[in-house]
Amino acid sequence: MRAVVQRVQEASVVVEGQVAGAIGRGLLVYLGVEQDDSQDAARYIAEKIRYLRIFPDSAKPMNRDVTDAGGAVLVVSAFTTAGDVRRGRRPSFDNAAGPEAAKPLYLQVCSLLADYGLEVQRGRFGAMMDVRSSNDGPICVLIDSKRVF
Repeated sequence: MRAVVQRVQEASVVVEGQVAGAIGRGLLVYLGVEQDDSQDAARYIAEKIRYLRIFPDSAKPMNRDVTDAGGAVLVVSAFTTAGDVRRGRRPSFDNAAGPEAAKPLYLQVCSLLADYGLEVQRGRFGAMMDVRSSNDGPICVLIDSKRVF
């Protein structure tokens, strides 16, 4: 499982002209599920997102987590995070999980984040989404449950 986590001033997802999810200050997470991912991967990703210290305080520019900063999380399903561009110029998505396997794990990550007490907004799984954000920094962090980077 992979996540691209962005610290944002605000973010929203629009589907067919309607806002599906929106947050103010917090984290925009593009989440991709791979074929061999499990509930353990979902727990790992959720915990990393919850405790990721990328918000400033008076001492350091990256010292607080999203809860400390009073932020929320917008989680967007994005199979493209599983893209492999090591060969050629067109990404291969062979390792991305199909919707029947990916959706329950995507929802589990959202649920786990909510269990941590976070406000969690979502995009619409499988839909063509217009994601809008105001990146704060810009701060972008990659998380991989297999710890390959």
